[in-house]
Amino acid sequence: MDSKVENIIDLGLVNYVRHPSNPNYVVFRFADKKRADDFEQTLKANKIWFEKGQEDTRGKNYFLFGIHNRDHSKVEKINFQVEGRNRNFIIGNKILRWSLVLFGLGVMTLATVGYCSRPDLIGEKTELHQIKE
Repeated sequence: MDSKVENIIDLGLVNYVRHPSNPNYVVFRFADKKRADDFEQTLKANKIWFEKGQEDTRGKNYFLFGIHNRDHSKVEKINFQVEGRNRNFIIGNKILRWSLVLFGLGVMTLATVGYCSRPDLIGEKTELHQIKE
């Protein structure tokens, strides 16, 4: 994997790209060594063949893994598992995170109760029932 695994329009939505010189391979890349080691160990545990390399791009060191296309669906599941095991919370503080969740639920509850108890909505319902009778 000598050529660069970098796309001009790289938004970073996924961590894999097509191999730049061999279309039969997909290259998974990790900027975090911990995730790369976890990914490598999981590939070895599942006996999936891969090539390993490193690349320096934009001041970052990427760990690259070349996977054959036939194993892509299995490796994609492994990739999701590795990301799940190594993910970070958006809000790191537990108290703040749960306070925000409870605040959001409270606002939604108040909004629902307020909508359901509107006087004009209740008046329309009783008028419709009176007209039908």
